[in-house]
Amino acid sequence: MLHGWLYNTLTVVIALSEIIIFLVLFYYYYVSVSGWRKRKEEKDYIPVKKFALVTAAHNEEAVIQYHIESLKNLNYPKELYDIYIIADNCTDKTADVARSEGALVYERFSEQRGKGFALEWMFEKLFKMEDEKHYDAICLFDADNVVSSNFLLEMNSKLKQGYRSIQGYLDIKNPNDSWVSASYATAYWSMNRMWQLARYNKGLSNALGGTGVCLEYNLLKEYGWGATCLTEDLEFTMKLIANGIKTSWAHDAKVYDEKPVYFSQTWKQRTRWLSGHWDVAFRYMIPLLKKGIKERKWYPIDGAIYLFQPILIMTMLFNCVIGTVAAFFPIPVFGSSLTEIAPAWFWISFGILGYLYPMLGLILEGAPRKAYWYYITYPIYGLTWFPVTVWGLVKHDNQQEWAHTVHHRGISIAALEGAKATPAMELAVSQESSDTPTPQFQVHTGKGLSTRKASSQRPYPPQEEEDYPLQKAAVKE
Repeated sequence: MLHGWLYNTLTVVIALSEIIIFLVLFYYYYVSVSGWRKRKEEKDYIPVKKFALVTAAHNEEAVIQYHIESLKNLNYPKELYDIYIIADNCTDKTADVARSEGALVYERFSEQRGKGFALEWMFEKLFKMEDEKHYDAICLFDADNVVSSNFLLEMNSKLKQGYRSIQGYLDIKNPNDSWVSASYATAYWSMNRMWQLARYNKGLSNALGGTGVCLEYNLLKEYGWGATCLTEDLEFTMKLIANGIKTSWAHDAKVYDEKPVYFSQTWKQRTRWLSGHWDVAFRYMIPLLKKGIKERKWYPIDGAIYLFQPILIMTMLFNCVIGTVAAFFPIPVFGSSLTEIAPAWFWISFGILGYLYPMLGLILEGAPRKAYWYYITYPIYGLTWFPVTVWGLVKHDNQQEWAHTVHHRGISIAALEGAKATPAMELAVSQESSDTPTPQFQVHTGKGLSTRKASSQRPYPPQEEEDYPLQKAAVKE
């Protein structure tokens, strides 16, 4: 009798878990197809938007020089952006190095540790500067990043189209340092193409990645920051979705990030990520589901599905553990109705697809040849998400324990972009007509230099966040 009750209960539980896993994976595959093709976009590169570039740095003297160097060499008029460095609880020479590079440095010392608190502190200072300086947008970076020379041109174009929250392409500057950094690179290249670009193409909301972010200035003033958990980027993404605002994607605006080399580093970093992810999921997942159902909009539901990921991983782990334990029993302890629907070859093929599918992202993104050799170790990286997710759940109540990742990889943007670097922007003045000269900018469009007049009209923001109207562009890629 007990065996029959246990058998039936486990059969129902396993069947439900298998259905959940299959449906979520099928949905991810379905969405990812939209990333197979990178469609051409209308872009207005004429620079009119003014930016505050904000970087939160904690003991980053080894890399901050190269970060600021890349920002100073952006292909954008120097009078249209300022560089701010938050030297956050630093005990090294980060502030001194940043000042020597010409950045505006603000030193912060507080018991409230973490990037989210540092950004909140800096935003308040920027808001108080309005009488002296006015910005159209604020861009966020990490101190170990080097930024592609066309970054602000791309963000300027997106802002002029009416987007208010934009995420740039997160690339890796040290993919060949170890199997750990190579696994990160594989995950990011695949995610950029099959997840971020795919969501943008389908009209869903993209996810902010903590760096390479551009936020409209008035957006921050209107809603406030308030994102201070261990994954402040995910928290703010969901806050925006909850308020009806999608995040856009700028595939050609690259930021090169340094990734951990040793497993001990990635364990700490990903545990922090998962601790924050659990916290945001518990607070936002159900409200986003209700919002999507009530308003009959899919993008809040898609956001809730993304927040569901740790629960999905735990469900997979549960099935693996139950299946392994059951293998030692002399009689079956549960039935697997879903797996019995299709033959064994189907599920074997499904597993092989799961392993090989991320490689498509590498191919589409033109990953270096060495990346395919490192791909052999990628499943090891994937399996480590199981213990990381469990430990993140255990620690999710503590959102103040910030684990700092030490950075050493000082690489110049010139070394990464090489001959592909965009030429410096040239400003010419037309004397064609009135007493007020019309500025003309020569902008690199991928097909040589194209000269366009700057418009005196400021584009209007979209009437509804759902619509995101695209205005007529001045430059077509």
